[in-house]
Amino acid sequence: MKIKQLSIFLQNRMGSLSKPLEVLTVANVNIKAMCMADTSEFGILRLVVDDPIKGKEALEENNFLVKITEIIAVEMNDSPGGLTTVLRVIKENLIDLEYLYAFSHEKEGKAILLLHADDIDRLIDILTGNNITMVPASEVYNL
Repeated sequence: MKIKQLSIFLQNRMGSLSKPLEVLTVANVNIKAMCMADTSEFGILRLVVDDPIKGKEALEENNFLVKITEIIAVEMNDSPGGLTTVLRVIKENLIDLEYLYAFSHEKEGKAILLLHADDIDRLIDILTGNNITMVPASEVYNL
């Protein structure tokens, strides 16, 4: 159920994003989803890739600081209110999300929402208990 996400710490300067992406290209690791967050000092590149262990090893061999973080994926309607429906359940159950990002995929009318919270197991229990469809890691890695 849990997805291994790569979190790569980068200096906030021109060109720093292209270097880890080149490393993954050479290692033949395919990016499925990505999110970039930055401050004035550094950035965090979050990636879901088809082979997280291989990706982490390739990045570390090229002197990148990489952490594997567990996140989850849920399916939501790709229409107005789709995200609101999921977030309402999370808010009503007092879950504090650290971050989220989403992408559409080949399923007609559906999108995938990637979520991270401190208590990921509680988040899974609440979402499944509210009939929100979880997307298995294997499905996300193979999109």
